[in-house]
Amino acid sequence: MNTTIWILPALPLAGSIVLLLGGRRTDSWGHLLGTLMAIASFVYGLMLFTDMLGRPEDERAVHENLFTWVPVGELRVDFGLQLDQLSMCFVLLITGVGSLIHIYSISYMADDPAEIEGSSAGFVPRRRRFFAYLNLFLAAMLLLVLADNYLGLYLGWEGVGLASYLLIGFWHQRPSAAAAAKKAFVVNRVGDMGLAIGMMIMFATFGSVGFAEVFAGADEAGETVLTFLGLMLLLAACGKSAQVPLQSWLGDAMEGPTPVSALIHAATMVTAGVYLITRSGPIFDLAPGAQLAVVVVGAVTLLFGAIIGCAKDDIKKALAASTMSQIGYMVLAAGLGPAGYAFAIMHLITHGFFKAGLFLGAGSVMHAMNDETDMRRLGGLRALMPITFVTFGVGYLAIIGIPPFAGFFSKDKIIETAWAAGGVKGVILGIVTVLGAGITAFYMTRVMLMTFFGTKRWQADTQGVHAHPHESPALMTGPMILLALGSVFAGGFLAFGGSLQHWLEPVVGEHHDELPVPIWVITAGTLAVVLAGVAVAWRQYARRDIPVVAPKGRALTVAARRDLYGDAFNEAAFMRPGQKLTGALGSADSKGVDGLVNGLAGAVGATSTLIRRVQTGYVRSYALSMFAGGALLVAMMMLVRVW
Repeated sequence: MNTTIWILPALPLAGSIVLLLGGRRTDSWGHLLGTLMAIASFVYGLMLFTDMLGRPEDERAVHENLFTWVPVGELRVDFGLQLDQLSMCFVLLITGVGSLIHIYSISYMADDPAEIEGSSAGFVPRRRRFFAYLNLFLAAMLLLVLADNYLGLYLGWEGVGLASYLLIGFWHQRPSAAAAAKKAFVVNRVGDMGLAIGMMIMFATFGSVGFAEVFAGADEAGETVLTFLGLMLLLAACGKSAQVPLQSWLGDAMEGPTPVSALIHAATMVTAGVYLITRSGPIFDLAPGAQLAVVVVGAVTLLFGAIIGCAKDDIKKALAASTMSQIGYMVLAAGLGPAGYAFAIMHLITHGFFKAGLFLGAGSVMHAMNDETDMRRLGGLRALMPITFVTFGVGYLAIIGIPPFAGFFSKDKIIETAWAAGGVKGVILGIVTVLGAGITAFYMTRVMLMTFFGTKRWQADTQGVHAHPHESPALMTGPMILLALGSVFAGGFLAFGGSLQHWLEPVVGEHHDELPVPIWVITAGTLAVVLAGVAVAWRQYARRDIPVVAPKGRALTVAARRDLYGDAFNEAAFMRPGQKLTGALGSADSKGVDGLVNGLAGAVGATSTLIRRVQTGYVRSYALSMFAGGALLVAMMMLVRVW
């Protein structure tokens, strides 16, 4: 097969262009075109995957240079693409899960609450724009993972940021949605500066931003340079993957339509940071300081997100906190180097299945409950929405790591790798990862119980209109069922015989660690902690009545409801000092620089005024001045002679 990589991102990009430029002429069928482009990209990705399997391991990576992109001085960057084992994992995840989300969105967005701009055919013009943005999201993410250099990755990186801004703020008539979109955009710009500075360091150090050139020259670069470069790449990853300290945008991003949440959390945006760290492994492997920073960020975020998830009553925000925590697992694993790269990607793939299923399940609940997201006003839905209940339940079992569901295989591998780090580091990371698993079991059981079990608490919605829960249509339940199947089988398939590890070895390397104790001890201990978390949640939310109004709670509960004061910290540590610094610089500019310039101009003006008084234009005045000057000169000469 003649491998043509550029078709992968070109298909959804073409769909986006047609839908955006076609205008209202594409309103009636735009959603179908957008879905078809996503599916076509997935099918083509499967064809490339099949072709890759048929080649020897050392010949599976394919490169494609399309044209010379940046020929500026000593910097020459070709617009090149590469498809290897790592990028193939992302291609199949992005297009596969993305296609299911597109199909789901056809029905979910059919009753878009946005204004119907003079539509007489019964369709919603804004739905066409929604699918255009979804296609743009897929195209940008595909470019990000297929680029063979950091500049091409950066182009996709910014495209993902643009698409997320458009989709999070899709219902921009809502002030909260518009504010959330701006917040996500601004916070991500902070991370993007890290990637931009990183590319500057690469060019200054290696004379190139290509993966091959940078990685080949990393051995000869100093550790200090590589450490600073690694920290800049980590900053970029923190922005896109919502890791501490740039995590504050993720919860607010739930203001967008639910399919957007599924796409961001499962297949696109938040996975970009994990890809960047894994792809940049040769840099981090030679910079232990930066590698340690990656581990710390992952460990802190893992617990940070889990604690927040325990106190959220909004089902989508609870799942968003869960994503933050699960991405923390992946970042921690990637920070452990070759020992953890493959397991980070494994958890990323399994997470793509069960997290997309959970979000689509939450959307199904909202679809049936007049867009209600407060779990305290749900309850008792399992009998009324059996398909949603079962598929959501499968995702729940997968994310808490119950065997044989997908999350058990991928998350437990990360926990084992953490313990295998050895010494005090291994003990700390092992405890953190196991504790995170227990907290995950608690808050996800809480979500399950408050939504589907107990007595109904949904007499009326906020407008006083009685809710009538019902199962979602087939276009919504179909993708949920397929994602549930992936949540069951994906983990075992990827872990069987170390298949994913072996697949990724040519890209991420091979590494085997010795565990301090037998694997079954770690597995049994982790399952015990998980079951303890389930039991605590069951005791608190299944055996007691759930009040419709949340109780005040203790200090930690209040802090978790406020996202552990992430916004307050950013405001106090960065925004307010930034405002003061900007004000001081502005004052220094106006009173210092401008004052000096204006003072000099004033002095020149005053001098000119004095000189103008002498330059009267009258001959008699000039003659008198000449006479006075001559007399003064003669007097001085006579005085000198007398002396």
